[in-house]
Amino acid sequence: MIRRRDAWPLGAIGFIFAVTVSWWALALWSVPGAPEWLERTRSVCFNITESGLPDAKGWLLLLGQPPTMLAMLLVGWGREVRGTLRHLASSMGGRALIGGVLLLAIGGLGLAGARVADARLPEVALAAGGPEAAGQPRLDRAWPTLADLVDQAGGPFMLSDLEGRPALVTFAFGHCVTVCPAVVHEARAARLALGKDIAIVVFTVDPWRDTPGRLASLLIQFELDPSRDHVVGGAVESVRAALDSWDIQTTRDTRTGDIVHPVVVYLVEADGTIAYASGGGADQVAALGDLLGWKTVAP
Repeated sequence: MIRRRDAWPLGAIGFIFAVTVSWWALALWSVPGAPEWLERTRSVCFNITESGLPDAKGWLLLLGQPPTMLAMLLVGWGREVRGTLRHLASSMGGRALIGGVLLLAIGGLGLAGARVADARLPEVALAAGGPEAAGQPRLDRAWPTLADLVDQAGGPFMLSDLEGRPALVTFAFGHCVTVCPAVVHEARAARLALGKDIAIVVFTVDPWRDTPGRLASLLIQFELDPSRDHVVGGAVESVRAALDSWDIQTTRDTRTGDIVHPVVVYLVEADGTIAYASGGGADQVAALGDLLGWKTVAP
């Protein structure tokens, strides 16, 4: 039988259990049709990756929450909690209650383990081969009008920041662990193959998390050159307008909470003319750059 003085310790333990279940459910499962603010909260709190699971920091937060709350409870009410647990363990009904809670916890860990085992990273598929095989037409479009954007240095970003260099322009976000790092890597490889002083410009597609203050760390994450490369972001509406001007349509995956976006590298000539769009493979980008006369080293 539960004594009156056991109500507060049991209520506190029940609260920690409920918070833990809710916390883990929010981190591991995305609800189809959930409001955008909830998905955004989930993504920001746990650094959800493309697999639908948290990154290392998110897992540390998840794993650290239950013991931290229990430690706080024991510091404040240690004697009362121990007394309540001893009292419950002394009766068959109390032992059944403790056993039921343990079974629920084990079942929850089993569901979490199954969710982790079921998670899959999307396959990375970048275009390969030369422009003739891919049938890439020239676009000959003007550099779009961009407003209220900043780069990793914190200043306004515009075409003149390229300082007369041709550029490879692509689109990515910091929490992406598959396609985005791959396409930026391929752009760097294409630049190396061409041997020309080419700028790489990466527009974030996730302005909610890739805030202006994080752009400098993204430049390091993507292994770009701060003397000539740019990671560009800004306010949500400004970034959305910029993506529209580049014909980049994005959606938020309701299962993972991450951003789904096309894989494309634009080849931009020194005067700002958008000459070609590539599917992202280094060989194809380099071949298109060769057509533009960008190749300055022997193969």
